[in-house]
Amino acid sequence: MSPHFVRAYKNRIINIHPSLLPSFRGAKAIEEAWTQGVTVTGVTVHLVDEKVDHGPIIFQKAVTIRPHETKESLEGRIHQVEHVLYPKAVDLLIHGRLKVVGRKVNVI
Repeated sequence: MSPHFVRAYKNRIINIHPSLLPSFRGAKAIEEAWTQGVTVTGVTVHLVDEKVDHGPIIFQKAVTIRPHETKESLEGRIHQVEHVLYPKAVDLLIHGRLKVVGRKVNVI
């Protein structure tokens, strides 16, 4: 999205990201977490700003990487968490229950 578009819809665009931001920004977050051998990754739902995977965080939830887990099974478990958190964030946004103060999001 262009910076102009993001500014026009400030604090009204939600992104879901498969890591605990600020760790593992970008399109290959699950692969990077897997490759680096971390034991915990997760999901972040955040408001979009002009930087990549950077805006104020609405929700985060950790996902533990199990011993002997495959990258594919980890991806599936991360997507399960995304499917729970994202609708909750959208509901809060459309009902005007998110208040942004600086880089923090409060649920009102």
